[in-house]
Amino acid sequence: MNRFAALLDRLVYAPQRTVKLRAIERYLRDTPDPDRGYALAALTGSLSFKHAKAGLIRTLAEARVDPVLFRLSYDYVGDLAETVALIWPQRRGANRAPELSEIVAGLEAASKAELPGLVEGWLDALDADGRWALIKLMTGSLRVGVSGRLAKTAAAAIGGVEPDEIELVWPGLHPPYTELFAWLEGRSERPRGIARAPFRPVMLAHALEERDLAVLKPGDFAAEWKWDGIRVQAVSDRGEARLYTRTGEDISAAFPDVVGLLGGDASIDGELLVFRDGEPASFNDLQQRLNRKTVTKAVLQDYPAGIRAYDILHLDGTDLRPLPYRARRARLEDLLGDGRERLDLSPLVPVSGWEDLQRLRANPPSAAAEGLMLKRWESSYLPGRVRGEWFKWKRDPRLVDAVLMYAQRGHGKRSSYYSDYTFGVWRGEELVPVGKAYFGFTDEELKEIDRFVRANTVNSFGPVREVAHTRDLGLVLEVAFEGLARSPRHKSGVAMRFPRISRLRWDKPPKDADRLETLEAMLPG
Repeated sequence: MNRFAALLDRLVYAPQRTVKLRAIERYLRDTPDPDRGYALAALTGSLSFKHAKAGLIRTLAEARVDPVLFRLSYDYVGDLAETVALIWPQRRGANRAPELSEIVAGLEAASKAELPGLVEGWLDALDADGRWALIKLMTGSLRVGVSGRLAKTAAAAIGGVEPDEIELVWPGLHPPYTELFAWLEGRSERPRGIARAPFRPVMLAHALEERDLAVLKPGDFAAEWKWDGIRVQAVSDRGEARLYTRTGEDISAAFPDVVGLLGGDASIDGELLVFRDGEPASFNDLQQRLNRKTVTKAVLQDYPAGIRAYDILHLDGTDLRPLPYRARRARLEDLLGDGRERLDLSPLVPVSGWEDLQRLRANPPSAAAEGLMLKRWESSYLPGRVRGEWFKWKRDPRLVDAVLMYAQRGHGKRSSYYSDYTFGVWRGEELVPVGKAYFGFTDEELKEIDRFVRANTVNSFGPVREVAHTRDLGLVLEVAFEGLARSPRHKSGVAMRFPRISRLRWDKPPKDADRLETLEAMLPG
């Protein structure tokens, strides 16, 4: 476990992608099975433990140290793992530090009643870094700036294979991946019989900047609407069908009505949306379907999901990704040209010049269209964000002036600052919350807001501070957001899409912030 903790410590403080990549590769080369396999599983988000909850850690900490001291420390530090790692008083005679594989086996096998004693013994045996790593592993909050793709790329480097080769065999592998490492090290053949309906890494786009328009030629690009759902990959292969997110997470169980739409032998790249009367609904409707392990008949009926197809990657046993987009689009049109219910083709937008596209971008045909996508006609489908091939040209964000109401400490490097903000607008004489944001500001602005929060706290609710927000005292935030939808779950009745802090309005008194009517006027329809 100490070796894994040292890797995590290295990853947290290494901002460069290449440094992280080398650190993971070195760990996977030097660490024996099964520990390295469980480390890879942790970095790719493939581990979960039924009974390991944050509440268990808090209970153990409050039993070992003064509860008031712990809560004050937790409030100051802002991160549970960091707080417990530093404050935990070890007992003499603790056992040796456990291996990562021992911890994983214990977490998987222990009952709910057995787990507290097991975890307490591990906390006693580990040093501060090891305790931090243990708690992050248990609670599923292993945020060290490493994507699953990066971890798989490091594993691929061991065997000198392309990361795509890892992706093709990954769906049928299970921790600790001994057969994967045996193949990568040349000790066995490539894992067989597990590549049905595999995930293929997606191609991503760069945000279009004004300077790009001066050098790009409109005739080199196809344009289509960028729909406001979630990017998915629908795969049908030899009688098996799966639905993946853009990161390769299998969400088939949550969308049984979508999995069977494709049929045949194909892999489609598209946008997962809720459809009403054949047209995409708002992202708020799609949210009713997300993050569900099971789905009821009522939800299936009230929020019918489908796919608007962008691209085709594989068809009838042939890999189409090396072909230019022009050829892939023709194949996609042949496949879906007859029109299928809840599986349709994203229409192309005529490209006559940048000015015409700018006008279209500002006035999309649907509230579910959040901008345009530009794809070079001759571009192959390449994994990752390839410069100069695909661009996303989103609508200019909407802006509203809101008042800071509540603040909470951040995590990681921000654990000492109040960096998560809830803000509201006026409804009559009261402020009602309309959103939360935790990015968009500079480091210097973060320090300014943090000072304001500390100096103007009027109440506390656990880790949350209520900040003064009267008509004359408070901080006005200019908030940028991508879209707005009605939401009965929110007191204000509206929900923002991708809110972030655009700027601080120290010059504006809270009484002059926007009103709820302003937001309601922005609602679609």
